[in-house]
Amino acid sequence: MTSTETATLPGTPASAGAAVGPVVRVPEPLGEPPVGPVVAEDRREVEAARIAPAGAAVSGRMMDTAGTPGLAKEVSDVLYATAMMAEDPSLVEAAEGLVRDHGTPAPRAVYEAAARFVAALQAAGGYMAERAGDVADVRDRVVAELLGVPAPGVPVLDGPSVLVATDLAPADTATLDPATALALVTVEGGPTSHTAILARSLGIPAVVGCRGAAGLVEGTLVRVDGTVGEVVEVPADTAVGADLAAAGPSSVTGPVTTTDGHRIAVVANIADAKDAARAAGVGAEGVGLLRTELTFLSASSEPTPEEQRAGYAATMAPLAGKPITLRTLDAGADKPVPFLAMTPEVNPALGVRGQRLFDDGAERADVLDRQLVAAVGGAADAGVTLKVMAPMISTADEAARFVARARKAGVEQVGVMIEVPAAVLNAPELLAEVDFVSVGTNDLTQYVFAADRQSGPLAGFNDPWQPAVLRLLDQLCRAAEVTGTPVGVCGEAAADPALAVVLVGLGVTSLSAAASALPAVAARVSSVDLATAQQAARVAVASRDVASARAAVRDVLG
Repeated sequence: MTSTETATLPGTPASAGAAVGPVVRVPEPLGEPPVGPVVAEDRREVEAARIAPAGAAVSGRMMDTAGTPGLAKEVSDVLYATAMMAEDPSLVEAAEGLVRDHGTPAPRAVYEAAARFVAALQAAGGYMAERAGDVADVRDRVVAELLGVPAPGVPVLDGPSVLVATDLAPADTATLDPATALALVTVEGGPTSHTAILARSLGIPAVVGCRGAAGLVEGTLVRVDGTVGEVVEVPADTAVGADLAAAGPSSVTGPVTTTDGHRIAVVANIADAKDAARAAGVGAEGVGLLRTELTFLSASSEPTPEEQRAGYAATMAPLAGKPITLRTLDAGADKPVPFLAMTPEVNPALGVRGQRLFDDGAERADVLDRQLVAAVGGAADAGVTLKVMAPMISTADEAARFVARARKAGVEQVGVMIEVPAAVLNAPELLAEVDFVSVGTNDLTQYVFAADRQSGPLAGFNDPWQPAVLRLLDQLCRAAEVTGTPVGVCGEAAADPALAVVLVGLGVTSLSAAASALPAVAARVSSVDLATAQQAARVAVASRDVASARAAVRDVLG
């Protein structure tokens, strides 16, 4: 490679977005512990008894991390599941058996017992094979505990960096700070690995399965494109390197328009004041989705209206003067709320969740009324323009009932989430009842394909590039043109710069994503004219599958 050439390393896109920074390599996991010496028979029970406490110690630390206030549910769920592996009775008993029967030292016994689990998962292939890395990480942590050495993990980052590893464990990925961990690159893993899932939750660009990354040297300047799935290596002292470093925008600069002046609002998804500060820091024009579940999920009793008002005001304050769209409590399914004492359901994702819990006549309807009043007060205290929307709306009548109650509470701009396919099919009537709609592409996709988005084996269905989902969005936007209703997208689709262009071409008027994704989205949308975006939308909608949709749009956008 000459001084002006770049090396491009292909991989699998795992978390959308792009970032430029120097490589920091994550140390390789612990090596195999020694095979011997054989433990004397009169010491074997004592040696075997060390294993369970070591697993419990590892599990306890992971549980503590999982319970960190403000941690996204997707992150805590992965950590809880991984923590349970460390105390898995079958793993502990298998390791203890090796000590008792063969005199294998405890560290080696854990290593060998876990190796059998890893081999079985790898042999199963697909999603199960991607869990093998989680078991291996737990194994290494328990072995380190038994040896009395530091557990494997991510080094302390002195500044913004691109982390490169053979693989990253859930316990390490979950605690990364997007301000310093600019992007993740792994040699192994796939798009449904926990590294990928957590990177998306944290808004960190990621490329997995990048075999060429094994040769990247510490300190090398690279540009990671998590949307396309490639890592570009560039000498830092060249003009090309400087150009690539500049190619990753760090903020949204001013109102976002296509090159011919078509206006698009680029706003943020937030859950707390920390998220709001990040959104303000990157220049977000406002908030397209304020999740309110954090106020309720850990509460044993309903927060008072005063507590809710203060919480909303604190969350909104960093974005004073800007519009904020608040989603009312989206409880049920994967978000149980203790004080609601919800009845267990056979299929909660299709049950009483979201607005269905609080609709007129429901046992808990007054919970919504108090939340609406608190939201209006909190917005006034923070000096923001409030919009409110309800989740899980299917019909025009449901929408009309919610709008009436929100207006009674003092909300001027009232909308609904489009997450249920029926809402799209009912769009002509539903849109006439509301001031705006916002599409939750994550839930919409899982309902279109009857594929639980928490299920790894079904991950292929839950891709925002699915043409079936894009066709529904096309139908919705056409109906919205007739009524003049703004259509936003606040699901994962809005964080993908190329897909954001497709959404603009379909007629979407606002894009809402994690703050870290907004600069790249704004830059991509600003680089095309409306006609190009519309052409990208046409070819995506007409595609046969996800791969052909991506390829067709890539051909249009260049």
